[in-house]
Amino acid sequence: MKVVKAPAKINLTLDVVRKRDDGFHDVEMIMTTIDLADRIHLTPLHTNRIMIDVTKGYVPNNENNLAYQAAQKLKERLGINKGVSIFIDKQIPVSAGLAGGSTDAAAVLRGLNDMWGLGLTMEELAEIGLEIGSDVPFCVHGGTAVARGRGEQLEFIDSPPPCWVVLAKPPIGVSTKEVYQRIKVDQLTHPKTDVMVQAIESENFKQVCDHLENVMESITFNMHPEVRKIKERMKQFGADGAVMSGSGPTVFALTQNDSKAERLYNGLKGFVEQVYPVRLLGKKHT
Repeated sequence: MKVVKAPAKINLTLDVVRKRDDGFHDVEMIMTTIDLADRIHLTPLHTNRIMIDVTKGYVPNNENNLAYQAAQKLKERLGINKGVSIFIDKQIPVSAGLAGGSTDAAAVLRGLNDMWGLGLTMEELAEIGLEIGSDVPFCVHGGTAVARGRGEQLEFIDSPPPCWVVLAKPPIGVSTKEVYQRIKVDQLTHPKTDVMVQAIESENFKQVCDHLENVMESITFNMHPEVRKIKERMKQFGADGAVMSGSGPTVFALTQNDSKAERLYNGLKGFVEQVYPVRLLGKKHT
């Protein structure tokens, strides 16, 4: 059996640049990994099939699961007649804007590449991952990157300064599709992606916090006012910076101060059930 770590991602910035002719949107965003992770257990099977089991009941345990699709794509692409049992120990909240499904798929690609001795490069695995979802290529590599296009064009940069990341997710789901449908690109105030890159590369934590920005925030806040309240609480409890991740509903706060991280955690726990104090990872998988 092989166990692979599948870390969540957060968006330090998220910009929507334009709507494309195919109905999708071009984005520009900075993503980084955090130490909140699912564990993927891969066990070889003697029969040529894929089995999947998940600790959380509301995650699909069939071909609708992105981890299942990752194994299926590998088998199809390389003509593999082997079976695998995939068990997902789910720690990342579901439908939270943290790429939980995408990172599971990426971990399966990395794990099976190793277990089956396929010898594929990270770039080749990322290319297969793109057929599953636009966040999967980033999750294959991990680390910190500026993502463009649909999220698949990756420019890797330095890791942000080490800090605490305190995440809070309200008990709601957000439809990414619905958020995108409400975006009016010509009315957006665009994040300064280049300034955030400079802040990260100069290890200027204050500047990183000052330039956290997500153009989807106002839309999700209007649809779900409780998400706005979480961000306001984070500011009240002393967060150095706070912003929503992805299309939400998870909001995260950054701080380098241990006691401030504890205060944020304790203060938010009285307001919302799912709160996670974790560290920034930001390093690429090898």
